[in-house]
Amino acid sequence: MCLTVAMIVAGVASLNNALPHIAEDLAVSQSGQQWIVDAYAVVLAALLLPFGAVGDRFGRKVTLVAGVSIFGLASAMAAFASSGGALIGARAAMGVGAAFAMPGTLSTITSVFPPEKRARAVGIWAGFAGAGGTLGMLLSGALLEGFWWGSTFLAGGLLAGIALVTIILAVPSTRATEPVGLDPLGSVLSIVGIGALVLGIIEGPTRGWTDPLTLAGLIGGALVLVGFVSAELASRAPLLDPRLFRLRGFAAGSASLFLQFFAMFGFFLVGVQYLQLVLGYSALGAALAVLPMSAAMIPLAPVAASLAERYGQRMIGAIGLVVSAAGLLLMATLDVGSGYLAFLPVLVLMGVGAPFAMTPATNGIVSSLPREKQGVASAVNDTARELGIAFGVAMIGSAFNIGYRGDIEPQLGGFADDVARAAHEAPAVGLQVSRTLGDGGAQLAAITRDSFMAGLRWASLLGAVMLAIGAVYVRLHGPSVATQHGEDVLDLTDGEPLPAALVDAPAGPRADEPEPDVAVAPAEVA
Repeated sequence: MCLTVAMIVAGVASLNNALPHIAEDLAVSQSGQQWIVDAYAVVLAALLLPFGAVGDRFGRKVTLVAGVSIFGLASAMAAFASSGGALIGARAAMGVGAAFAMPGTLSTITSVFPPEKRARAVGIWAGFAGAGGTLGMLLSGALLEGFWWGSTFLAGGLLAGIALVTIILAVPSTRATEPVGLDPLGSVLSIVGIGALVLGIIEGPTRGWTDPLTLAGLIGGALVLVGFVSAELASRAPLLDPRLFRLRGFAAGSASLFLQFFAMFGFFLVGVQYLQLVLGYSALGAALAVLPMSAAMIPLAPVAASLAERYGQRMIGAIGLVVSAAGLLLMATLDVGSGYLAFLPVLVLMGVGAPFAMTPATNGIVSSLPREKQGVASAVNDTARELGIAFGVAMIGSAFNIGYRGDIEPQLGGFADDVARAAHEAPAVGLQVSRTLGDGGAQLAAITRDSFMAGLRWASLLGAVMLAIGAVYVRLHGPSVATQHGEDVLDLTDGEPLPAALVDAPAGPRADEPEPDVAVAPAEVA
């Protein structure tokens, strides 16, 4: 399960190393580059809830096998894409496969491990989910040293093959024994609402915030999501009952995960390009340079789980968000002359803050709901992460574009129109064009790098502000620790009544019981 979730998360981050190469080879604009990243993340986020319900109903091992197979085949298709549009389509297909597979990874762990080991197991899973990004960049960076950008997708297909074999051999088959509705209306509304909203966020800086397509995406997406909430409140078998967010651990955990992944993958988007385009690192050098982040993240994840059990999500989760925000604030102070030693503390702070925010958040979500609702808990946990990735890449990427283009536009007056348009479009393209110029090449390269840092400051400050807001929310509304019968337990509601979705949960066998190998008569069950 850790291999599978790391592979799925790496499907987003590993692309950051290859983006400059893809932009040059396929002549993809900055907006197009964001869609190459977001086509995967948006499809994955939009489909997690309905596909999580499919796994609960028909068996999680079935969806794990199907999802990993689709992911691997789509990765192979992406490797040989001949245009930006073809690559976006292949990435969307990878998102479909990831959406089938990802909910089953966490719900399998929460159903197999006994209660006394579950928090640590979830912590290890969360560590690999967080570190999958940097591990993916390391693999892609190593491949790009000797091969073309498509090799990173072929490696994803190979990892999918390994994961498929291990799932077939090692993973027990579990499913929900209570009735699980697939909620077609809620599924359609969630897919359309999320997709439209992200479309508006990505296209706003390029087309303008008053452009009809931008407004249609932003306003239409928000209205559809309001309709989704209304439909779920009225449904007798909703994909996601909004009343569950009255649970403190559920709500604070979801918000914390969304904001942490929002900031982390926005950081990857601009941080890796900073290493390559400004500091001049190779793809492998950039991947090795961010490795200290994973080196801190994986071992600290189970430690964070233990501390959260002792001191509560409210304290440990808020501390993690504050530490990550401090890292992004430090990154906003960098300039063209800053070297790697100035960038290293940013990586350390992000690597320390991430597990202290993520692990308590994940445990807060899964421990908020009873065993028969673990499919819902896993899907919401994954959806919060993937929505954070999609919105983080979109919004932080848009903030970067605003800062970069606003800074470089007034400085391009002395260049030819085609050169100015190329430099205005994306820094990777501007630096590529600068290498073809004569005496003006060095000037254009310097202007492009300076403007890149202006965009990086905008992006870093946006991420830091969002994390700070999340820290305040988690500190005020996260679950505290209460003492009951001499044991430390999470006080999930702080005295608030449980939502009807939990009170009315049907009685019966535990939902995540492994499927029996032979039929058992009802009398024997009794």
